Amino acid sequence: MTTAGYIGIDAGTQGLSVVFTDETMNVLATGTSDYEMVPNLAEGCYEQQPEDWENALRSAMQAMRSALPNDIDTIDVLAIGISGQMHGEVLADEKGRSLGPVRLWCDARNDDEGNELTDRLGAKMPKRITVARWLWTIRNQPDRAQATAHITTPGGWLAYRLTGEWNLGIGDAAGMFPIDQSTLDYDQSMIEAFDQLVGDKPVRPLAELLPNVRRAGQSGGSLNEAGAQLLGLPIGTLVAPAEGDQPCSLAGSLIGDAGMVSVSFGTSVCANSVGDRPFEGVSPAVDHFCAPDGKPINMVWLRNGTTFMNTLVEMFGQAAGMDRSEAFEKMMAEAIQADPDCGGLLALPFMDDEPGLGIQRGGTATVTGLNPDNATAGNKVKASLLATMFNLRRGREVLDQQGFSRTELILAGGLTQTPETGQILADVFNTDVRLLDSAAEGSAWGAAMLGRFRHLTEQGGAGDWSEFLASHASENDTRFRPDAVAVSQYELVYARYTRLLEVHVQWEQALNSDTA
Repeated sequence: MTTAGYIGIDAGTQGLSVVFTDETMNVLATGTSDYEMVPNLAEGCYEQQPEDWENALRSAMQAMRSALPNDIDTIDVLAIGISGQMHGEVLADEKGRSLGPVRLWCDARNDDEGNELTDRLGAKMPKRITVARWLWTIRNQPDRAQATAHITTPGGWLAYRLTGEWNLGIGDAAGMFPIDQSTLDYDQSMIEAFDQLVGDKPVRPLAELLPNVRRAGQSGGSLNEAGAQLLGLPIGTLVAPAEGDQPCSLAGSLIGDAGMVSVSFGTSVCANSVGDRPFEGVSPAVDHFCAPDGKPINMVWLRNGTTFMNTLVEMFGQAAGMDRSEAFEKMMAEAIQADPDCGGLLALPFMDDEPGLGIQRGGTATVTGLNPDNATAGNKVKASLLATMFNLRRGREVLDQQGFSRTELILAGGLTQTPETGQILADVFNTDVRLLDSAAEGSAWGAAMLGRFRHLTEQGGAGDWSEFLASHASENDTRFRPDAVAVSQYELVYARYTRLLEVHVQWEQALNSDTA
């Protein structure tokens, strides 16, 4: 039997995954393959080889085919979507050949360039944005910069290898350079300012280097001979514009309307809010990119996610002789049952620094307010969870001040393993929370969604991107609505937490002072 459907590719930081869905987006088979960082680099340096992604894609496709149900003999791929880790700096020469290892989003070498560009361009330019990496390359690797004819991202590189075209989805492109919301293309005035900053350095103008910006439904090319051979699919198969992992995660969470917020809790925390207009000014707590259709996205990102909570859970579990899985099941159940005020406990979760909140030094995580009555594992674990939720709320306040709506939080990430935490989140934010029935599918499924939208657009029947996403919503989604009593209780705890946060500078100084 031949089954028609869509392929989604997600090239992440540690490995690559492929999904094949049927025409109604049910996942029929998946395949994965891993790769490593370039070894023996200095601390803070993270690079990968582009050919490793291609080898992983070939292996993952083979694994996906092996995982197909027995009643599927062949697949008819109607379109392909691509997701990739954002902000990487892939450099190629005028013949399209890679110029070597790629500095990834987590590479820390261009912090100064990010700050300099923020001041120069008047827009938030985090150190991970690709153009900050490019400025660093111009200054520190001039020969490599002079040989560069194309700059793209990991997802954009895979798209080029499959199609021979230098296109990129607008969300991933916004992670390379700011997008002008009036043109839905790179901000030309900022490009001119960047070229003036570079001055007489022997490099091509930035506009010549960046890939073409494409929105959901527009052409990302089609498989050429090399791409067809790599994937084992026919030449001419449609390819959607390659997107970043964050825009694809939004697609996978069916988030398209202004006011919808994707919230992912894990080692770090990310909240992506769809806006109806551009953000005004620069905030250390908020980064910016675009949804696949070009709508502005305001991202609040926390370095300190659930790591402190996880550390407490594992500590209590080890003391009780539990394995990790058993400890999480028991301790999270106790945390959910704990009172909103955790018996008077408050936690600071700062295992690491948190620049968006002004926390310059990590290693200050703590639980405070202990007494003989409240020193339970449930209270301590819940206090650490609430601290992370409170930090996210604190980071979002600048968006509230600018009047950006918040109609619904869509929960993803590690907390989905304990769905009841959705009620706590709803009460802390006084906002409806939804846990998707498809929450486990992730960015690869979101990439397949982009492939489906590209295919339907080609046929003339895709319609609006937001409506397309909404049409895939499931009646099986779990919903949590704020409880008025709990909202009031958490509001009091949040007020106490903000006061504690405000004295963190003194706390940090007391812990790290070198004087007697």
